[in-house]
Amino acid sequence: MTAHGVAVTSVGLEAVFDPDLRNGTGENPVWDAKRGSWTWIDIPARTIHRLDPSSGAHRRWTLPEMIGSLVLRPDGGVVCACETGVFDVDLPGEGGEAVVTALATHRFPKEGMRFNDGRCDRQGRFWLSSMVMDISKGDASGLWHRFTRADGLTETGTGGYIIPNGSAFSPDGRTLYASDSHRDVRMVWAWDYDTDTGTAANRRPFVDMRAMVGRPDGAAVDVDGCYWICCLDEGCIKRFTPGGVLDRRIDVPMRKPTMCAFGGPDLRTMFVTSLSRGPADLAEDPHGGRVLMFDPGAQGLPEPRLAD
Repeated sequence: MTAHGVAVTSVGLEAVFDPDLRNGTGENPVWDAKRGSWTWIDIPARTIHRLDPSSGAHRRWTLPEMIGSLVLRPDGGVVCACETGVFDVDLPGEGGEAVVTALATHRFPKEGMRFNDGRCDRQGRFWLSSMVMDISKGDASGLWHRFTRADGLTETGTGGYIIPNGSAFSPDGRTLYASDSHRDVRMVWAWDYDTDTGTAANRRPFVDMRAMVGRPDGAAVDVDGCYWICCLDEGCIKRFTPGGVLDRRIDVPMRKPTMCAFGGPDLRTMFVTSLSRGPADLAEDPHGGRVLMFDPGAQGLPEPRLAD
């Protein structure tokens, strides 16, 4: 179906993995091509999930702190941005307690802050954001940081966020995207990104979602350079061309999808997480907190790993 030049499709409950699985705030799905598995997080549960789609094996590990985002390590482990810093995380055996080693601690400028959305650039630098956890304050103290093993954790000079989200890089790595999910902001921006220095400049509006129903959350980029964004409160994923034009929408069963990612052997599977804050949410959104896997009709890009 096409509406106003936008191709509209829908995904049904057949795409749900394990209807009994619910995430409080599912986030950060990432495809590990070496393992042939999906990894994602549940922020309030302090949990990392791993799914082998070929066998259906599903394991989970808990951490001492809430996790804002994770990236893959070359050796198969993960690095997580949590409440107090950046940590090496090993996921032993069949699940249980993760083994956590601090890489960089951080003193936030205000109480009640933590790290949130993040991902690696094409060169393996970890870009991660910070935010004030009580979003009702509308406090724009959030900003973007950069972590490498060589340089540690540094601020990037890109601040002014209430709920930083939507980080993604263009196929050539020369454009950085990020959003602010707060209901009073609802913007996606683009920067020119210097792949040699790992610095961003010339921030400009990419998509203004203030006239739309949904709020921009987690995102992914496909091989054509199109930007896919989960739309909280609208129950869909929207694709914008590199010029910022909406050309596709996929409706999903849950009202609050949080992040999408490409994966699978051919990078043609889309994995989507969602959130549910309990019985009140479920009354209005009975599929909230579930995860989906389906063919979006597009191909993604390999997920970069943190550089050694």
